[in-house]
Amino acid sequence: MPHVVLDKKLNLFDFSILFKPLFQKSPLIKIHKMYVDSEGTNALFSTIVIDDSHHEFFIQVMTNDDRTTIRLLPITDPQKTDAVKQSLANLGLEIQRHYPDMKVIKSNLWDYLKIPIPNE
Repeated sequence: MPHVVLDKKLNLFDFSILFKPLFQKSPLIKIHKMYVDSEGTNALFSTIVIDDSHHEFFIQVMTNDDRTTIRLLPITDPQKTDAVKQSLANLGLEIQRHYPDMKVIKSNLWDYLKIPIPNE
């Protein structure tokens, strides 16, 4: 399953105030709504991707005391095309844009993140 793991807790309530819909033209990627649970530990991002086919799914962001994980919500499980993987990377990069001190510590999407792979 494609994923990005960041090294710190993300305050999802704060990020929900900063979040603006993300749009990429080609291939079409639109991450347009954010829903946060009442405890602030999980968020869902409504996502549409149009490449060779049309995909509608949710990206899940889970956060705890020492990390934040970005992944596909298993129940919506789209086909893992390059554009679907890029949507996860785009959200991770957007989080890092607002919180530059958060670093990617684990991922299987390095080619999509276009950032150096840390020494593991």
